[in-house]
Amino acid sequence: MSSSPVLVPVLRTVQVLGGASGGAHVRSLATGLAARGVRVTVCAPVEAEGEYDFTGAGAHFTPDAVSALRAACVEADVVHAHGVRAGLRAALALRGRRIPMVVSWHGGGPGAGRLSLLLERRVARAAAIVLGASSAQVDLARRLGARDARLAAVAVPAPVPQGPSAVLEPGKVRAELGVVERPLLIAVGSLVARRGYSVLLDAARAWRTLDPLPLLVIAGEGPMRAELARRIQLEGLPVRLLGRRRDAARLLAVADVAVLASRWEGRSPLAQEALRAGVPLVATAVGGLPELVGEAGVLVPYGDAAALAAAVSDLLTDPARRARLAEAGRAQARTWPSEDDTVAQVLSVYDELVPRRR
Repeated sequence: MSSSPVLVPVLRTVQVLGGASGGAHVRSLATGLAARGVRVTVCAPVEAEGEYDFTGAGAHFTPDAVSALRAACVEADVVHAHGVRAGLRAALALRGRRIPMVVSWHGGGPGAGRLSLLLERRVARAAAIVLGASSAQVDLARRLGARDARLAAVAVPAPVPQGPSAVLEPGKVRAELGVVERPLLIAVGSLVARRGYSVLLDAARAWRTLDPLPLLVIAGEGPMRAELARRIQLEGLPVRLLGRRRDAARLLAVADVAVLASRWEGRSPLAQEALRAGVPLVATAVGGLPELVGEAGVLVPYGDAAALAAAVSDLLTDPARRARLAEAGRAQARTWPSEDDTVAQVLSVYDELVPRRR
């Protein structure tokens, strides 16, 4: 007498994005979950689908309209929101439903306004589990009332070549930027106040005395662009605003130093990509950066333009130290979790919240 196979219900998850930020992580997560038989729906802005192709990763995509999000959540076993804005939208969509919500925490850290703190507190308390990418974020979530906050380091996906230009030789990439005979500094990230770009431009004034004169390129877009462009022109700073670049990884790979001047960072993608590529990093000692970087980068106090300028200048005049940091960065990167590790940890959290799959 043959027995019928036991059918294990397919786990259904909705991944919610509040904007383009975090899209690379969600695509990586969607790819790994779908490969493990999870039914994944990504609810995000249409432009995020165009950039990250969640459908190509094996997920179903739906726009982030409130009605679409509510409809997507109807049959979900667990909803995973990425960031506070996404967490708030998901909490509203789940109102009155007994569906657990996981939030990957991207809290604003010190300096966040009162309204931001109120929203963060609401999201922290609404989540069944908060996943913080750094110990600092876990501590913040707990202070805001999270019932269960855990460390869940997020792996930055390896960069994917973007067409023929991605295979150009390093010399050609530098030639495109006009830095064949001069040092190249790079910063990457949205042009918003918390990134510390005003302090970075203050530091750039000191670099004008260096010979050869370094060029700082900033890849990113945002509301501070006009203000920064005006300062660069008026003060004659050796800085170029590149706008949003899909090839930021290849630009970073040929830089002499990567610079991160933020007021707050959790598990910075720029820091991870720089260390993994062997690019010396100068960054502020804030949030999760000391934990992430360890001894493999140069850390300075936030808001100290003189310390930032001096740290970069010292590295540019010391090739041997840059080489040591490059090797230390690669070694540090090897200690971080892989994309598979990240997916496995998230899936274990889902299994904990949805025990009926056992």
